[in-house]
Amino acid sequence: MRPIKETLDNIVTQISQVFLGKELKIRLVLTGLMARGHVLIEDIPGVGKTTLAHALARVLGLSFQRIQFTSDLLPADILGVSIYDKEARQFKFHLGPIFSQMILADEVNRATPKTQSALLEAMGEHQVTVEGETRPLPAPFFVLATQNPLHQIGTFPLPESQLDRFMMRLELGYPNHNTERALLKGRARREIIEELKAIITVQDILYIQKAVPKVLISEALIDYLQAILEFSRQSPRYRAGLSPRAGLAILHCAQAYALMQGRDHVLPEDIQMVLPGVIGHRLVAITEQQNAQLLVEQLIKEVAIP
Repeated sequence: MRPIKETLDNIVTQISQVFLGKELKIRLVLTGLMARGHVLIEDIPGVGKTTLAHALARVLGLSFQRIQFTSDLLPADILGVSIYDKEARQFKFHLGPIFSQMILADEVNRATPKTQSALLEAMGEHQVTVEGETRPLPAPFFVLATQNPLHQIGTFPLPESQLDRFMMRLELGYPNHNTERALLKGRARREIIEELKAIITVQDILYIQKAVPKVLISEALIDYLQAILEFSRQSPRYRAGLSPRAGLAILHCAQAYALMQGRDHVLPEDIQMVLPGVIGHRLVAITEQQNAQLLVEQLIKEVAIP
């Protein structure tokens, strides 16, 4: 395959034809995939969450399933179910949509907590256990979930255990003036998505995922990462500090982001770039008025770089 940076830049360029003006967000979603994590996108309807997922699946060439989460969705609708086969005189298990390489869990917080929990084992262990039998999921396995703001009608807040399964949570936001004008004057997004072709193989994606842990991180930056974790645990500003799992997520995302920049080592800027997406949904302020973005900015400002 071509150099990793060139390949990933090409992916970003292709997706940017559909998803205009959001190159950094595209790179962060790819960072989550490269780090073998899952990504949650939280924003209002209509800003391009589903469009991004469809474009990503096309360009990456992954088997893709979109699961529309609703209040009446059942775990069996996601995982699969056994149906009696009259000819064979036995039950036969029919695979659910979870058995795909990329899953779009659309409006995940519109389903009940019981159905949301059906994703827990799949996201954490890359396998599912149904009717006493454990079945592996394909590789790579990547969940890109979308979530509407909690103030909207008909939403069920994701429990902390479910939120923690997402390596990153991102917000897309509104497009700027020029981008929105190009969107209004341009072709339909669906037409452009249908023209996209896969520019990377599954084997290439697995190769990149294996390359991420090999990106070097110095002892000084490990100290910086630990200082961030310890500050979050000791500061009276937060209800609870960052867990070891959060620390590993920061590390792996920083390595993936450095690799995307064509480097074999992590810089402090890599950690700071991925930090909002990795810890924004894990840090909870004592005072509800403080939003996640402000909390992360304060943490970056107060923890010195070695």
